[in-house]
Amino acid sequence: MFAVHLLAFYFTKLKEDQIKKVDRFLYHMRLSDETLLDIMARFQAEMQKGLGKDTNPTASVKMLPTFVRAIPDGSENGEFLSLDLGGSKFRVLKVQVSEEGKRNVQMESQFYPTPNEIIRGNGTELFEYVADCLADFMKTKELTQKKLPLGLTFSFPCKQTKLEEGILLSWTKKFKARGVLGTDVVSSLTNAMKRHQQDLDVDILALVNDTVGTMMTCAYDDPYCEVGVIIGTGTNACYMEDMSNIDLVEGDEGRMCINTEWGAFGDDGALEDIRTEFDRELDLGSLNPGKQLFEKMISGLYLGELVRLILLKMAKAGLLFGGEKSSALHIKGKIETRHVAAMERYKEGLANTREILTDLGLEPSDADCIAVQHVCTIVSFRSANLCAAALAAILTRLRENKKLVRLRTTVGMDGTLYKIHPQYPKRLHKVVRKLVPNCDVRFLLSESGSTKGAAMVTAVASRVQAQRKQIDKVLALFRLTQEQLVGVRNKMRVEFEYGLKKDTHPRATVKMLPTYVCGMPDGTEKGKFLALDLGGTNFRVLLVKIRSGRRSVRMYNKIFAIPLEIMQGTGEELFDHIVQCIADFLDYMGLKGAQLPLGFTFSFPCRQASIDKEFDLDIVAVVNDTVGTMMTCGYEDSNCEVGLIAEGAQDGEELERNLGEEQGVAQGTGSNMCYMEEMRNIELVEGDEGKMCINTEWGGFGDNGCLDDIQTQYDKEVDEGSLNPGKQRYEKMTSGMYLGEIVRQILIDLTKQGLLFRGHISERLQTRGIFETKFLSQIESDRLALLQVRRILQQLGLDSTCEDSIVVKEVCGAVSRRAAQLYGAGLAAIVEKRREDQGLEHVRITVGVDGTLYKLHPHFSRILRETVKELAPQCDVMFMLSEDGSGKGAALITAVAKRLQQAQREH
Repeated sequence: MFAVHLLAFYFTKLKEDQIKKVDRFLYHMRLSDETLLDIMARFQAEMQKGLGKDTNPTASVKMLPTFVRAIPDGSENGEFLSLDLGGSKFRVLKVQVSEEGKRNVQMESQFYPTPNEIIRGNGTELFEYVADCLADFMKTKELTQKKLPLGLTFSFPCKQTKLEEGILLSWTKKFKARGVLGTDVVSSLTNAMKRHQQDLDVDILALVNDTVGTMMTCAYDDPYCEVGVIIGTGTNACYMEDMSNIDLVEGDEGRMCINTEWGAFGDDGALEDIRTEFDRELDLGSLNPGKQLFEKMISGLYLGELVRLILLKMAKAGLLFGGEKSSALHIKGKIETRHVAAMERYKEGLANTREILTDLGLEPSDADCIAVQHVCTIVSFRSANLCAAALAAILTRLRENKKLVRLRTTVGMDGTLYKIHPQYPKRLHKVVRKLVPNCDVRFLLSESGSTKGAAMVTAVASRVQAQRKQIDKVLALFRLTQEQLVGVRNKMRVEFEYGLKKDTHPRATVKMLPTYVCGMPDGTEKGKFLALDLGGTNFRVLLVKIRSGRRSVRMYNKIFAIPLEIMQGTGEELFDHIVQCIADFLDYMGLKGAQLPLGFTFSFPCRQASIDKEFDLDIVAVVNDTVGTMMTCGYEDSNCEVGLIAEGAQDGEELERNLGEEQGVAQGTGSNMCYMEEMRNIELVEGDEGKMCINTEWGGFGDNGCLDDIQTQYDKEVDEGSLNPGKQRYEKMTSGMYLGEIVRQILIDLTKQGLLFRGHISERLQTRGIFETKFLSQIESDRLALLQVRRILQQLGLDSTCEDSIVVKEVCGAVSRRAAQLYGAGLAAIVEKRREDQGLEHVRITVGVDGTLYKLHPHFSRILRETVKELAPQCDVMFMLSEDGSGKGAALITAVAKRLQQAQREH
């Protein structure tokens, strides 16, 4: 018993001594946590460099865009081919991806050898060999009659400008075929396949790096997967990056997979303090000295060689094998990574070590075996540590991109070293979790690796292609051609004439209501005026003080609520309430009993017989808010003779209410325009001298069917769902009150087609009025990242992917763009009319404009201006934002009316 204990003690002591000896010798290969965090920070800086347009040319980590923009969503189906070129064997694969509600993949594959004379010979011969193998596979599997999409896994750094193209930047590993560098490998393979036209009817849809293939394979099983890592013959990683961070590719929407090509990390000297004499010796003897330095410290192609160089040096120093060296130990490549893995096995490791060393012609002692095993551990542990540091940098970047405190993600893993080495995965996982404690990481081993991944990329590409076609078909309905816009302008012009003429006025859709506002402010207006603004659930009373000369206006106001019972009661009750509120306001302002002229903004269609003939009060002017807008701007700019309102909806409740408004002109959410017309053209009013403001009430344009050619099924659904079907057609295509509702109808249709939200229509999406116009403005904001778009959609109960968010943004853009163009066409009709009426070649005209759609939407005002410029090129149109058209405007109209009355009396 004592002898057993003694032996155990001797062996433990021996082990400790040998481990200490190796630790001392390989001191530089042991990396502290501090060093790993430093490497992580260096890699983050390198990633940033690789992504920047100006810094990329000098970056060692190339961060290549792959043009893979989406991961599988489970709806992929069909048959796909895949080729995998880049490892020790070449593989052809047929993948059947079936939908039927469950993710199911069936594969048939065949391996072909890659002889040295092929991979280091002539490039043309290499691709002809690949094409021959593919043709052989097609014949064997009886696929020659089918046209199949193909994905090519090509495990070498390529510069891609699209998914199906790749310019080879450099060969790595053992490949060195001539004449391929700087050429498009997809074209080379396509040309080689032409020799087999009878057998090969194949479309190469995607060129995929093996790392991307790994990520895609795992993402099919786990939608959280957004990183791929390979630790095999070579090493590399890819991940999904925000497009807004990728300077090398046009566009800011969505995400794209970036192939980091991290094997070249350190090629610019960034890792010199980490590299050892053994790394330098290995590099000098490699096929590509000075290149792929990070890979040479990590991957399976080099670990065995690193161990051999260390053992040789230790033997020379008399620290191993009694100073003896065998001839085999001097031969490059004699120790392979599979040997390193075998020596590190938990129980049989020491026995394996003795066997491997004996095969090398050495006579190892127990102490030698323990020391050699520990050398293997240090070399492979350093590999896992370095990989973990770079991977931790990627995970940190993902977390920061998403602005999360904690990230939940999955990393797809592949590669022989990761798969065959008994301790490697455990070590890697442990170090990653230590370096990024705020990331919950799942490591998923890729089944059937990168070849299946290329098929998945191809499947996703063909799904996205098909979906894109359907989405574009819907969006095309909202794209108006120049010809259509000219048509809208001309039809609007005809309707103006109809509305102004006595005979045609009754059947005109654009009512052209005279407002009896016969003059614009000239700066001489002065005095105190009351203004009343009614147009919703409450109203404002204002006291407006106008001073002449300096054109100064001061305003004081108070808001009064209109109780529901009064809103729904009789007209008499409503106006009694208003008169009481005016009296309260005058009292509040210390003007009790004062007789002040009053202007009344009433945002509903009114047929007026004169300016003050609506109510029994002593009112000087009843004003529409559009006219108020024009007057406010006219006070500042004498060229202003058009007023435009482009409102956006306020909130869901009001929207729901307004969608059911009887008369169809929503308060504060409508679309309207007024302008100064020559009296001689207004047949509804006596007199030919001077001008009068016409309130067009153009929202009814199209009610006679003249816009049917541009009306979509979604417009019809919105119209049918309102309480005034067939009325206010133009307004329903342009005003803020309806735009969100049009978007909602499109989203429902796209979801039904399975193109959005995984085909799931949420209860909220089915609620009328839920998609407020303010969401359009927010979603279309250039400053808003897709992450924030997703948050807005989440508020609406819509669980969206990144791709969904892009589509929603496009839908919002198409709907608001059409609205702005239709506004522009209508406005072009009026400014052209004003130019012709004045008999001018060119005219300068200012449009006073108000409304949240114009003010707050990020693109509406620009598109409106551009459209007017295109459709009325002889009119120089300025746009001026109105401030408080309904309050200040009403007071100004009242002031002008008083001035004109005074002038008449003096005559």
